[in-house]
Amino acid sequence: MRLIRLIFAPRYLAVPLSALFFVWALFSLSIYPQRGHLLAIPLVIFGGLTILGLGDLIQKRHSVLRNYPILAHLRFLIEEIRPEIRQYLFESETDGAPFSRDRRALVYQRAKMQLDKRPFGTQLAVYSDGFEWMLHSLNPRPQAKAAFRIEIGGPECQKPYSASVLNISAMSFGALSANAIRALNGGARLGDFAHDTGEGGFSPYHAEKGGDIVWEIGSGYFGCRTPEGGFSAENFAATAQDPQIKMIEIKLSQGAKPGHGGVLPAAKITPEISAIRGVPLGQDCVSPAAHSAFSTPLEMMAFVRRLRELSGGKPVGIKFCLGQPIEFLGLCKAMLESGTTPDFIVVDGKEGGTGAAPLEFMNHMGMPMRDGLNFVHNALVGAGLRHKVKLGCAGKILSAFDMARAMALDADWCNSARGFMFALGCIQSLSCHTDTCPTGVATQDPARGRAIHVPDKIERVANFHQATLHVLAELTAAAGLDHPNQFTLDHFRRRMAESGVASFVDLYPALDDGELPRGARDARLAALWDKARADRFTV
Repeated sequence: MRLIRLIFAPRYLAVPLSALFFVWALFSLSIYPQRGHLLAIPLVIFGGLTILGLGDLIQKRHSVLRNYPILAHLRFLIEEIRPEIRQYLFESETDGAPFSRDRRALVYQRAKMQLDKRPFGTQLAVYSDGFEWMLHSLNPRPQAKAAFRIEIGGPECQKPYSASVLNISAMSFGALSANAIRALNGGARLGDFAHDTGEGGFSPYHAEKGGDIVWEIGSGYFGCRTPEGGFSAENFAATAQDPQIKMIEIKLSQGAKPGHGGVLPAAKITPEISAIRGVPLGQDCVSPAAHSAFSTPLEMMAFVRRLRELSGGKPVGIKFCLGQPIEFLGLCKAMLESGTTPDFIVVDGKEGGTGAAPLEFMNHMGMPMRDGLNFVHNALVGAGLRHKVKLGCAGKILSAFDMARAMALDADWCNSARGFMFALGCIQSLSCHTDTCPTGVATQDPARGRAIHVPDKIERVANFHQATLHVLAELTAAAGLDHPNQFTLDHFRRRMAESGVASFVDLYPALDDGELPRGARDARLAALWDKARADRFTV
């Protein structure tokens, strides 16, 4: 009796009902064989559901299926389509993470050169904590016509590079499809801006369209490695002399997963990946968390100097997401002691994220861009080195306001990764790590990658760059300035509470030139400077 009650309990009822309808269809077929073509459908459906339900009852992997056979599959189906349902049906203009619908739409419209204006006033809560705005002038300047550019190259650089103030941030072939790389680089050439290769190497798809390249060298030394995985000066020099490569960037860490290495399994290493990265077929490809070419700040400066020489005098810089501030102060001491400085530094914010990463790293490891940028700028100023080093930054930069704010924090230029992915057609499906990107951007599946029509996307990438810089020129003129590098901290405000407002001057205190060696006014910063070492990273 208890077994019968259990079988016909509501949570199990789908199984006996499916079996009952299957038996009914089978019985009907025996009586009315001439109706077999009609009865075949319920036979297949209910027979399949019966087998599925019995399988749910005896499987041991999913508890919910054992308690709710057949019915629990609806849960898995809804979980699967939940992101799409939320994005298309329930998301408001200001909802959505990591980028709101309104911000994504802005990129789409500018990439397509469609109307990007908004009606009826802002949808943002201007009196909420954290709201930020820019101060305009009562005497605006005429809008600048020339493209905003910055020359990158310190005293030891023989071939400085004139860069746009907006460039494509690091994204590797392997993370992005071949067509995505082609379109990005073609757009960079059309719009006269730079394209960072990411640490995956300088691939034929980067070279195909001829756009300016920033070659990123990570701890795996892809494209310039020995068979054992170390740095190869010979291989580096052979590639770095390519005239398409304008700058060299040593990657120490990235915003999505600072301090975290990676492994590309042997099964995923195709002959093409093997040739581009210089890794053997049939073996796991390891990207260590740390570089093997140097282990101290002084050794890093020697490595910078060596790469500059091997590249023929091209600008060489470093990129990182800031972690321990004392370690960067050690780098500053190494610059002073060795007399060598990188030509540029790119500060990647922890809000960066084209690379998939463990949740703990993505959410809680590393310093956000604005805090990291401010510290690096202040440290260079305090050490008396800022005039020798240009600063770039990356971290959720999509709009001209994002750029103006970063440049007020003393970035010389900005990089954007996901902004240009949106220009390619990315819909923020959050499937970058699954190789099932619905738009063909973040995939190595050739069938998916073919969805990108390269000539059309080249135009969109260039359009997004052009339209964003046009609005940056409008913001600059509205503030009474001629160039965005004239933005200062006092041009920006943040609401701290409903009735409290703070200037960025108060939020991001500045140091005087050369203050650190003389003794910083901030006792904590002075103590960090005293403890920082040029001969080792950890203290």
